[in-house]
Amino acid sequence: MKDVSKEGVMTVHLTCSECGSGIHVYPSQSSKKATCDICHNEMDLTFNADHEESVLKDCPSCKRKDFYVQKDFNRKVGVVLFIIASILAIYTYGISLIVLWLFDLILFSKLGNVAICYNCQAIFREVKNIESIGPFNHEMNDRIVYSGHDFKGKQLEH
Repeated sequence: MKDVSKEGVMTVHLTCSECGSGIHVYPSQSSKKATCDICHNEMDLTFNADHEESVLKDCPSCKRKDFYVQKDFNRKVGVVLFIIASILAIYTYGISLIVLWLFDLILFSKLGNVAICYNCQAIFREVKNIESIGPFNHEMNDRIVYSGHDFKGKQLEH
């Protein structure tokens, strides 16, 4: 499916398993595949009624139920900004780092949240039940990525 802006509807951003390009789709139970515009690889999807209602309970790509929430900001851009501010800190006596911190503070208050699948890294925007999804947990991530553990949607608690 092509990305046509729909206000208030959940969007799913997948990463192509062949070339690493982004694939944007809107949930539809009739959609069974997502096709990469770059390499034309097809990825299997399973959408359900919850997805169409913008409720995230399971991943349409890997069928797992383990997600985390983070701010909707590109990490690579953040790293580049930090490197630039760090280099400029030599000449600005650290003022560039303070300016970056203020910029980050403003962005943090303005940006919304996204849900991300621990297993396949699919990104979900406009999720109605996002407050029920916990923040990133390093131990959960390691156990899912390195040992294939399935938490079945329950947050890890000690």
